[in-house]
Amino acid sequence: MRIWSIANPELFRIIDEIGSESYYGCSQEWYAKKWQRMSGCGPTAASNIVLYMKHDRCAAGEEESCICKDECLSVMEELWEFVTPTLMGVHTTKRFYEGMAKYAESVKMSVRFEVCDLPQDENRRPQLTEVLRFIEVALEKDCPVAFLNLCNGQELSLDRWHWVTIISLEHSEEGENAVIEVLDEGAVKKLNLSLWYNTTKRGGGFVYFIKQEC
Repeated sequence: MRIWSIANPELFRIIDEIGSESYYGCSQEWYAKKWQRMSGCGPTAASNIVLYMKHDRCAAGEEESCICKDECLSVMEELWEFVTPTLMGVHTTKRFYEGMAKYAESVKMSVRFEVCDLPQDENRRPQLTEVLRFIEVALEKDCPVAFLNLCNGQELSLDRWHWVTIISLEHSEEGENAVIEVLDEGAVKKLNLSLWYNTTKRGGGFVYFIKQEC
């Protein structure tokens, strides 16, 4: 089995300074309003990506540091204004990356994005090996991947119509038995990506962002 991962997954460790609890990645349950908590998985995944890009200064060799929950909440509210759910949520990769691009422009951050869509029509879908290679390249570039799942199929650990953040990938040399680690609800979860790919009825997509030097 081969494993790909972002360079510093510990940067996603979040401390609640009030309750002294710790999390991995943001949770949409932290939003203040009910509608935000119901539909906020897209801006939450976007917040994970932005926080990682902002804190890449904490590279290997530097003193380990955590992100505080208050900072995460501030970023989440900011991203809500750009990656804004409609009644259907953030239901396309295009809506996600266009919102992220507007956010980046607003904070004068230069980024480019890469996208891999998995259409509902199975005849138009990329092969699983292509999807895996897309994720591999992103992780090799130290970029977390936003993953849109519109139908979880037989992967029951994944919510339908939901965004999560991929931080690692493991699979055999032949591309079989692919397992991903994702950030979801303030925790790290393992999902069977091969099972999802083979059983999803609506598909979804994958997006990552590369911060450009100014």
